[in-house]
Amino acid sequence: MEINANKTSLHKGLKMERLRKLRGMTQSDLASKLGVTKQAVSKLEQSENISDEKLKEIAKALEVTFEGLRDFSEEKVLYNTNNFYENCGVTATNISSNIENIHNPLKETIEMFERQLQAARKELIEALKSVK
Repeated sequence: MEINANKTSLHKGLKMERLRKLRGMTQSDLASKLGVTKQAVSKLEQSENISDEKLKEIAKALEVTFEGLRDFSEEKVLYNTNNFYENCGVTATNISSNIENIHNPLKETIEMFERQLQAARKELIEALKSVK
């Protein structure tokens, strides 16, 4: 079991795929940046070994460092994510208590149109009164 986990952690194609997905990219997106076909990206993602030269190209296309791609592991991502949130003081309570302070242009736009509608109604009522 541990041998498989070790083999997976060394699988460069799998690291490439995981980072591509974390970056929100499709195989086609990455293929376009690399100047290759989607099928070539798929083949790379299935490769256990990728040359350092090719890995550097892929890292640049994924907008990560070569070392970041080479040393990538999901455990590191989880560890760094947990430490980031623990050390910056962000909690669900902080987020929910500040949600009302977020600038909401849609709400402001609706309120503006409601004020304009109210003013138009008043003008219409005044115009109807003067006709009588």
